Parts: sequence; structure tokens; C-alpha cells
Amino acid sequence: MTTTYGEGDDFPDFEMETPDGGTVTKADLSGKKAVIFFYPKDNTPGCTTEARDFSALKSVFDKADVSLLGVSKDSAKKHQNFIAKHDLTVDLATDAADSGLSDELGVWTEKQMYGKTYMGMVRSTFLIGAGGQILRVWPKVKVKGHAEEVLEAATKA
Repeated sequence: MTTTYGEGDDFPDFEMETPDGGTVTKADLSGKKAVIFFYPKDNTPGCTTEARDFSALKSVFDKADVSLLGVSKDSAKKHQNFIAKHDLTVDLATDAADSGLSDELGVWTEKQMYGKTYMGMVRSTFLIGAGGQILRVWPKVKVKGHAEEVLEAATKA
């Protein structure tokens, strides 16, 4: 999988719904580094582990002045349930709109499993600089140790 945006590119503008019914935009994250991680689906094993790992490190990201945002196509209501069920502290957003941010970045794409083709989210993470440019991209993320790797990169960038 190759994202349509890479290191050095300006991260695209976006507006997504948050679980509390508000919105989050690129402008909301400006002025400090941000990590935006895209994951396939709330309450699945890998996605739960990833969200819990980022939540466990949220205070360290906060001390390093780095925002965290998890994104899937799940509804705001599903995000509320996901947060409550797993005591998540990481912020989540819904990218359910057609031609949304995940589509623009190329992380919502055609996938195959057991010979069946479907559209799905490729687990990917973007580290964005304070000025809005992409500092690093992790395509096709493996969950184990990923949050720690991202934290290390974010604190060194």
C-alpha cells in the first residue's frame, strides 16, 4: 500500500465528527506535532490493542506536546461505546464521509480476504509537524510495539 501523501507533503485539510458530537479539524491540531492513526474497526482485537496502547502513552505524548487522534469509519456512537468499554483516553474521530480524509490519503482502499474483495481501512499512522507537514508515515502498521515506536519518532522529530 502506498499512501497518496508522503513525508514533506502538507497534510490535507479535514473536518471529522468526534464522539461527543463536535468536530476536529486540521486547524485544531496546528501549532504542535500530531499523530493521526487510522485503524479498521472499533472493538476488534488489533484495533482495541492499538487504541489501548496509545491511551496508555497519552500522558507521555501530552508532555511531549504531541496530539493523538485515532480515526476509523465507525460512527460517533460506536466510538463512544469503544471508549467506554476500554477506558480509552486517546481522542477518536469518525471519517465516515465519502471522499473523506482516509480516502484522500489512500488508506481507505480495496482489500481482499479469503478471495473476497471489499473496501477497508489499511492500518496506517501519520506524524505531522507543528506547521502541518508530514514528518513520517507508517503504512501497513503491525500493532505490537507501534505506539512506542511512534512516541520515539515524535519526540525526536
